Amino acid sequence: MNEPQQESQAFWRHAAFRELGLLAARFREHRYDRHTHDGYVIALITEGCERVRVGRQEVLAPAGSVLVVNPEEWHDGEAGAEQGWAYRTFYPSVSLLSEVATELGQAQAPLFPGALLDDPELSRLLAAAHAESTSSDATRAEASLLTALRRLVLQHGDADRPAEPLDRSGAQRRFSRYEKVIEDNLAEDLDLQALAAAAGVTRFQVIRDFKKLTGSTPATFIRDRRLRRANRLIQEGTSLADAAFAAGFADQSHLSRSFRAVHGITPGMFRRAG
Repeated sequence: MNEPQQESQAFWRHAAFRELGLLAARFREHRYDRHTHDGYVIALITEGCERVRVGRQEVLAPAGSVLVVNPEEWHDGEAGAEQGWAYRTFYPSVSLLSEVATELGQAQAPLFPGALLDDPELSRLLAAAHAESTSSDATRAEASLLTALRRLVLQHGDADRPAEPLDRSGAQRRFSRYEKVIEDNLAEDLDLQALAAAAGVTRFQVIRDFKKLTGSTPATFIRDRRLRRANRLIQEGTSLADAAFAAGFADQSHLSRSFRAVHGITPGMFRRAG
């Protein structure tokens, strides 16, 4: 009988696009908590199967398929089969995909309406781009990635969507106030009463607004924003302990636990990737 393979993860930066992070991981027991990114997530499943909720979609992604998560979309992830899953992931920024879209003659950054893509040619190109991301030939690494992103954008991006209408609902207006309070006070203790007072509503209304607009709870949203601030600080060279304090975590251990639950790697691995 074959022994189950151990969980593993490695994170690094692209040879030609230093802002682009890449992950190679194998998970069986690990479960990603619900979270967001300010950029895209593009994941090629190489073994097994992953179960993912993206927004209101729930999909099973088998080996050979590609998962795409748009910026700010809430998502999680866990094993979709007993043996777990392995995957190769790219985390491109909005600016990077905007540049690609511009060169392809599109006016705005693409969005991807379908989280699960069945495109063998795209899978092949992404596998090659991931493998060549550490190449000593940066031009080759660059060309490989751009070729894969070109197919992704042209074949699967929603370039013709109309401009999004302005949401004038009370929930949306209140939510902008909640966000400001959270961003201005991440390093402090935050509670529902502070959010309710900022918008002139009850704590129960705060909970309903978060559920309606994010599908999540205020606490989950606050942790997500704390992690995103810690990410930025770590990338800027701040120590892990100082980043934890500045982002509102109780200590470095608290940051590490939350970081791994969302990113699948430790803050130290993230920092070492440069």
